[in-house]
Amino acid sequence: MKKSSIKNILFLILFFVIPFVIKGQNDHSFYGGLFYLTNYMTTNEYLQFKQVHTDIESVDHIYEKALKYFNNNLSETFLCLTFTLIPYNKIPMKIPFLGIKITVSLPSPSQMVYKEKRKNTPKQLFFDSPRNDFGDKDKLAHFFGNAFLSYNIPLFNFSDFMGIFVEYFEEGFFLEGGYDYRDLVANHLGKLFGVMVKNKKDVKPSEALKIYQVLYLRVYP
Repeated sequence: MKKSSIKNILFLILFFVIPFVIKGQNDHSFYGGLFYLTNYMTTNEYLQFKQVHTDIESVDHIYEKALKYFNNNLSETFLCLTFTLIPYNKIPMKIPFLGIKITVSLPSPSQMVYKEKRKNTPKQLFFDSPRNDFGDKDKLAHFFGNAFLSYNIPLFNFSDFMGIFVEYFEEGFFLEGGYDYRDLVANHLGKLFGVMVKNKKDVKPSEALKIYQVLYLRVYP
């Protein structure tokens, strides 16, 4: 299974996560939010919601929980959701030229909670999402990671540049993964959401995610 969701994540870890965690714009910490949201996705309340709603509505529901936890702080919400929704807790890497292989552990709760959260992560995000157990779970980290970049760094299409950069970076460093145009689509939708929410605070992730289907509409005479 291709670990595509980490492509934007490593950049966030190296350049953005530490400053935001230290800064602490409210009483709720990044790690507190990560564990709160991960655990929530294993509760009966969430599972009952998921049974009667679509996966894309479940994304909105998780987003609203995160936004409330962080007292409507969008930067911390986007950042925490990026890590919460990564469907992996370890990333195998290789160091080019040296041939050294290492495994990087991502912030995560216990293995049991992590597995349950991964199982319950929304997967049918688009009309053409793979109809299997994994679907498009990895696209959510791309989406919220780029929303974070777009919301905080609007200059010269920075999120576009980083989205493409990390796609190629992964080919050189990660044992599993490579260039994937669908990841770039999720990147663009996340970037759009970061712009949308600046103009309308109550906009939902689904409003950006649904644009994917519009891209494939064909008009016939």
